[in-house]
Amino acid sequence: MKNRLMGNFPTIRSLTLFFLVLCVLPFSVMTVSLADDGGTIITPDVTGMSVNDAIQAFRDAGFTNAPAIETNAPVTGQNPPAGTEVTASVIPSITTVTRKDTGNGPVKNPYLASSLYAITHFDPSQSDSTLYGPPKGEFTIDTTKMPIVYGGPVNIITLASTQKDYMWAVSSCKVSYIYTGDGGLTEIARYEALEDATGGLVKSVPEENFKAFALDSAAGMSKEAMNNTLVELLGENYPLMFGNGMYSVVDDENVLYSNFGSNLYAFTLTDPEDPAAGITPKYMVKDIITAIQGADHPPKVRLFGLAMTYDGYLIVTFSNGIAVMNRNLDTSSALFYKFADDEYVSNSIAVDENGGIYIASDKIMRKLVWTGTGISDAESDGAWSCPYTYSTQPPIIKVGIGTGSTPTLMGFGDEDRLVVITDGAKQMNLVAFWRDEIPEGSERIAGEIPVTCGFTTLPEWIQSEQSVVVSGYGAFVVNNMPASVDNDLVGNNKILQVSLMGPAYETSYGVERFEWNTKSKEWSSVWSRPDVSSTSMVPIHSDFGNMALINGYRPQDGWEILGLDWDTGETVHHTKFGDCNGGNGAYAILQYLEDGNALFNSFAGPMRINYNS
Repeated sequence: MKNRLMGNFPTIRSLTLFFLVLCVLPFSVMTVSLADDGGTIITPDVTGMSVNDAIQAFRDAGFTNAPAIETNAPVTGQNPPAGTEVTASVIPSITTVTRKDTGNGPVKNPYLASSLYAITHFDPSQSDSTLYGPPKGEFTIDTTKMPIVYGGPVNIITLASTQKDYMWAVSSCKVSYIYTGDGGLTEIARYEALEDATGGLVKSVPEENFKAFALDSAAGMSKEAMNNTLVELLGENYPLMFGNGMYSVVDDENVLYSNFGSNLYAFTLTDPEDPAAGITPKYMVKDIITAIQGADHPPKVRLFGLAMTYDGYLIVTFSNGIAVMNRNLDTSSALFYKFADDEYVSNSIAVDENGGIYIASDKIMRKLVWTGTGISDAESDGAWSCPYTYSTQPPIIKVGIGTGSTPTLMGFGDEDRLVVITDGAKQMNLVAFWRDEIPEGSERIAGEIPVTCGFTTLPEWIQSEQSVVVSGYGAFVVNNMPASVDNDLVGNNKILQVSLMGPAYETSYGVERFEWNTKSKEWSSVWSRPDVSSTSMVPIHSDFGNMALINGYRPQDGWEILGLDWDTGETVHHTKFGDCNGGNGAYAILQYLEDGNALFNSFAGPMRINYNS
């Protein structure tokens, strides 16, 4: 199942950079970029200057379109280096470090490969908030000219590696080790994990099949035509691809933990000094459900997600409970906590530095506590459980009758410490729970507010399969449900549904931004946009761009990425893909790299979008 992908992989990083408005971040590295209009310019030496002086130095050198920024934060680096002759197409950047005394981020987990992108939903709090983001403006993208690592159909996230200029790509079928240096995206090694896990029942898919799908369009296709296309390109058992590798994690030793079929894998590089030598399962447990729960486990139990405790144990999420075990996947070390028989979990978990494990079944929100030796549900250890509103199974996209959200932690200083989800009501609510002690006069549910997305007339369904995006005490949610769903799509497999919704059948509309008030202890709606679309891709927040970013389909522009100003909701970024399937970010998470390139985890594989090209 191992393939060695040969090639030359340079070690010098690309000088491709990006334009961003300065944003003050807690204890973090920041980049400010300045664009030039034309001509040849010698880059000035600005290291050691204040940002104000550096901007003026770039202007004096001939650069234009500089943002109006006022800060005396010191510049700690620049790219290209001082004295470099650059052309009009190059956008230089300056880097600085500042701090903001609001403690609005999770504590770094020392057992993860990185504080960002080492776990699905970006960090242990599951914030979906990244330091990086795209430039403002409108861009039309030719996906055929962007580097891509083919795979799919769900490429949930491209994960951090401990090695500079490398990342782990996880799709429904395989894992890949990719080189991201020099502004590229190159697959160096792969392991066909689903074929291995299913004993060949689900075959590996040739790259040219994913490429063919990416270049094609679902516009105007019928359910039958799309199903035939998917069978032809992905194989007759393609529905079994859904749900594999959805919630993965990379540890501090560069081991990737992921699930395929009912197997749990710990992947490592065959030779860390030579990544092209391949990927090897360092540890693997066949049928981990039976291995941990026994042969008499309920018949429809599924393995859903993975996370890491702050003392280095692996947390395994099943549809009926959680287990904690050693990272060498020794099942004799596993401790299992089972939920009630009528509960079902379909999302992952948030974890805090004090052992808190936050997990929502389709009926109950829980905080369990890892004590270092066991999983506790005792109130004396800080654990709790709380019912929330659920309803019935939506007709499309969403899984289950309860929340579609992995719980997200909000508040990390001395102020309100919350965990937030959207509930399972037909017209969902944003719900905040106190994650520690309940303040006097309050209840476990700290506050909830209806999500309307600004619709004048509320549709039957306003529901989401996506986590709540959190930055500070701001929250952002999307609606994944069309106003009406064609009966042709109801009850079909999720891959078929997500291939068609938008270009062939009615798309979904509606997003809304909320803010938690730490004084009044309540939610308020900041803004809403009933005119924008988010079909199935996980939305994110960009610190640098101060944007909420979504992927969806609208008839006028086809597949697109929209950046909405976090404070006003105004559209400040627009990436247009057109009707090609390569613009469909099916169930995946949108990412951005340090240079401002988008890492668009499309239906056909992760694609790198260079906004300067």
